[in-house]
Amino acid sequence: MDTSGAGNPAQRTLPRQHWIVAEPHPEAAAALAREARLPLVLAELLVARGITQAAEAFAFLNPEPAHLHDPFLMLGMAAAVERLERAIAAGEPILLYGDYDVDGTVAVVLLKTAIEMLGGLVRFHVPHRLREGYGMQSSVLEAAHAEGVRVVVTVDTGMRAFAEAETARRLGLDLIVTDHHLADANDKLPAALAILNPNQSGCTYPEKSLCGAAIALKLAQALLERRELERREPARMREKTLPSFLKMAAIATIADAVPLSGENRTIAAIGLRELRRPMGAGLRALFAAAALDPSARQLTGFDVAFRLAPRINAAGRMDVAGDVVELFSTRDSHRAAELASKLERLNRERRDVEAVALTAIEARLASDAEISADRLLVIDGDGWHRGVIGILASRVVERTAKPAIVISVEGGVAHGSGRSVDEFALLAAIESCADLFTRFGGHAFAVGFAMPAEKLPELKRRLRDYAEQHLAAREPERLLRIHAELPLDRITPVLVGWLKKLEPLGHGNPEPLFLARNARLVAPPRIMKARHLALDFAQDAASAPSEPSTGLPVSAAPQSSIRAVGWNLAERAIELGLKQGSRVDVAYRIRENDHPDFGGLEIEIVGLH
Repeated sequence: MDTSGAGNPAQRTLPRQHWIVAEPHPEAAAALAREARLPLVLAELLVARGITQAAEAFAFLNPEPAHLHDPFLMLGMAAAVERLERAIAAGEPILLYGDYDVDGTVAVVLLKTAIEMLGGLVRFHVPHRLREGYGMQSSVLEAAHAEGVRVVVTVDTGMRAFAEAETARRLGLDLIVTDHHLADANDKLPAALAILNPNQSGCTYPEKSLCGAAIALKLAQALLERRELERREPARMREKTLPSFLKMAAIATIADAVPLSGENRTIAAIGLRELRRPMGAGLRALFAAAALDPSARQLTGFDVAFRLAPRINAAGRMDVAGDVVELFSTRDSHRAAELASKLERLNRERRDVEAVALTAIEARLASDAEISADRLLVIDGDGWHRGVIGILASRVVERTAKPAIVISVEGGVAHGSGRSVDEFALLAAIESCADLFTRFGGHAFAVGFAMPAEKLPELKRRLRDYAEQHLAAREPERLLRIHAELPLDRITPVLVGWLKKLEPLGHGNPEPLFLARNARLVAPPRIMKARHLALDFAQDAASAPSEPSTGLPVSAAPQSSIRAVGWNLAERAIELGLKQGSRVDVAYRIRENDHPDFGGLEIEIVGLH
């Protein structure tokens, strides 16, 4: 084996990997496979998602607009629609107050488009991350009132804007809050004409985990459906208008990492399908900037999360997020190309800034034993770009398997962003320090805050004590959740085609991770670029040509071997002493390589035992 460059010290600092193999459901999976005529492994994956009946499986694998819930089931919807209809009829300008991330900017685009389709006058304000920070500002409301605005709709923000809601009341502004963030610990709500949030007390809307843009979508849906009913054209809304809105809502739903189940799955799946035909100049320009051709292949959740969303987010992280609203609003293809090119440049800048700060953080963790030993990592730095501290927190969690908060200190103010791990509610942790913040918010796995820098030592002390109480029994480890066993000789194009119907994959609907036991190396391991691993496996145990439980045919005879790649796994191969003829258990994902010379099915190794 070529071991040149192996033994990367960064690899040795990773927490240990712990495999959790899901308990199989042989009887339920076999019954579902027979009833719905599905491959047995797909039936097993569906049963693990709580789907046991053929009708449920069909609906899950074939989402349709009819699966969307009635928007008027949401508490506050009737009042919000009635006030907006009055504003549209009277020609009153409506202010949309958004947020600077993908969720917030897409929410603005959705509502702006719907209100303008109905003849309304719309203005929007997306705050500048560095100059204004997250959430509403009373000064913006006062300026809008002076310019004749009488209705303000928040999107993806507002649940804790108590002072700003009071400003709106004092000015005579009718405030409609649309948000998905949680209320404060006392369940206090801002004073508003209407609040649209499935998580608020008393709301019986069936889907509780909508992102901010999806709630904006439901408001847009309610407004447009009401108009189509007046015109007696409901079919047009369902078949043409609504699917076009789902394109944008899908991007936000996937990017915001809400669970891709229930109504979220319907939004994301139909939206991805519709994105194959991007009609707007902005969408076409964004696809071009990301080097994506949506007509060439099926778009995936990965494409949205890692190719489209970062470019949209770059505007709010590095510059002015309002550019995103303009990008998706303009009909000028030249202007759209300019804006998409700007997002591409900002995204490159974001990656460069992130890399510099991450290097500093890794050096701090390596040299400061006190910080690295903490159960909840709190790492601050002077002048780190506030637009990337959330990404940095995610990177630290990936490397350490510990919850992490990254803080940028500038001008005597500390701005923090945190990300968490399974079974640790980070929002509850910072709520225990609420008196230290000038503002804070978020949810169980992601938080943000601002505070005087002088209070940082006290914050670190309290969070260290909190983590000792709530994380004392947890050892940091990378949990590898394996969803099903699948011998390598069961991987065929037919099966891969079925598995694609699970898309879009993401949070709450994870990409299937399979286990193949006792796989044999049929060639010596190969090290790529000092860190990566290339292997060729065979599965000796013979597989039947069809699955007895379903009778579904296998498209071809089992492959004699299958290619495998393992990113950053060179050192693991050395630890195991792998050589030709070695047998190992392999945790893997199925991949399709479209390279013209060596394309075809292969696997991506996630773990080796």
